[in-house]
Amino acid sequence: MSDAYTATDLAILERQIDEWLGMLRAGNDHIVAIDRAVDDVIRWYVRMRGDDKEFTTVWLTLGQRTLRYETYVMPAPEEQHAVLYEHVLRRNDTLVGAHFSIGAEDALYLRGELPASAVTFDELDRVLGTLYAQVEQCFLALLRIGYASRFSS
Repeated sequence: MSDAYTATDLAILERQIDEWLGMLRAGNDHIVAIDRAVDDVIRWYVRMRGDDKEFTTVWLTLGQRTLRYETYVMPAPEEQHAVLYEHVLRRNDTLVGAHFSIGAEDALYLRGELPASAVTFDELDRVLGTLYAQVEQCFLALLRIGYASRFSS
């Protein structure tokens, strides 16, 4: 198990993530909002404008050992559950640093985590880019599987 970061280490990493987010906002017109959670958890969200999915919001949560990230992909499918879950499990096989999972109310999420020691600007760019690209690449296909009867007219 990796060593837990001290409060000082976490504060340094927190400032680095804030700095990266500031640069991201300045240099990317797909970014709609960046904000911080106001509670005991060190957490940010990045809301991006998409093409196939109107918005994708990625949550970044800094813990003592890891940076967790996740985005909500879609609500629970209404039909063809097995087909949809097979589809995302096959996609999981090619993903690096992220995976599809079932969350609250059976909604579909894309999640992952990094050791705190691996958090760099390049790695943060890769994480955000991976989540955004995956949602954009699969969103309509997932909707067509999970809500097929709504698309059959």
